[in-house]
Amino acid sequence: MTADSLASLSDSLFSITVALYSLAVVAFCAQLAFGRRPVRSPELVGAGAAGATTEVPPVETPPADDARGRRWGLVAMGLTVLGVLAHTGVLVFRGLATDRLPWGNMYEFATATVLVAVVAYAVLAVRAPGLRHLGLFVLAPVVLALVLIGLFLYADAGPLVAALRSYWLAIHVTTAIIGFGIFFVSGIASILFLVRSRYEARVADGEAPGSGIVAKLPAAAALDRVAHRTAVFGFPIWTFAVIAGAIWAEAAWGRFWGWDPKETWAFIAWVVYAAYLHARTTAGWRGRPAAWVNVVGLAVMIFNLLFVNMVSTGLHSYAGV
Repeated sequence: MTADSLASLSDSLFSITVALYSLAVVAFCAQLAFGRRPVRSPELVGAGAAGATTEVPPVETPPADDARGRRWGLVAMGLTVLGVLAHTGVLVFRGLATDRLPWGNMYEFATATVLVAVVAYAVLAVRAPGLRHLGLFVLAPVVLALVLIGLFLYADAGPLVAALRSYWLAIHVTTAIIGFGIFFVSGIASILFLVRSRYEARVADGEAPGSGIVAKLPAAAALDRVAHRTAVFGFPIWTFAVIAGAIWAEAAWGRFWGWDPKETWAFIAWVVYAAYLHARTTAGWRGRPAAWVNVVGLAVMIFNLLFVNMVSTGLHSYAGV
């Protein structure tokens, strides 16, 4: 196949990826709609010598999908996996068409970052099926992101600019992509934790459990664990990306650090995630306060990707990444 046909195939797979993820979103919605509502089971305890029983406030047991809900969940996961394969093909054929690593511009970088986020979610969902209910909240932003990437960031397949023709592209940019994709899932988990923990607090205060989407989310403790563990996994990767970027900067520009906007905001993101991991072990900051720090970290990462790359100017502007 020629370079043009490979690039065209990559573009076609991009559209197929958006379609598959969109269908997965619909299937995840159906899973939440048809899944079994939480069961409220009263606890009976003995009272008095006569052995009378007293009913205490009902206890909400974790939701479990009925057969129809499970079927929709399996369909959603199947579509997600197919989407991941098509998504991977976008980058593979783009790389074959250009004879280079397929993350040399904003379009390719953002596309690869979104792929890492979906793969991270899929791994979590396979290892812990109860986390499949997160699919809607991961895939819906992914579809929106891909649509915006295709509309506003698309770039024709072509060679790298001279400044990026370095083996550090494979090291620095690759680790940045992986770190960002993992932090995306961590941030979504923290947002859902904040919503679910408030719901659980209201139920604990005596409010009747609801039957909406929030009631069918995994428990707040499970969401907190997902957010924390993914952040723990992503933090050393992001740390390495920042260090590798500094080494590449010294080789390219003769200094390790120059407070370029991209460097500055990458460091700010590192500080925020370090603060989150520290907060998770600090009395008074566990739970909701720490989760808010993680959400701020996600906001900083998105700001770094969009505003810093597309609005501000600096030494990284030639690459758009």
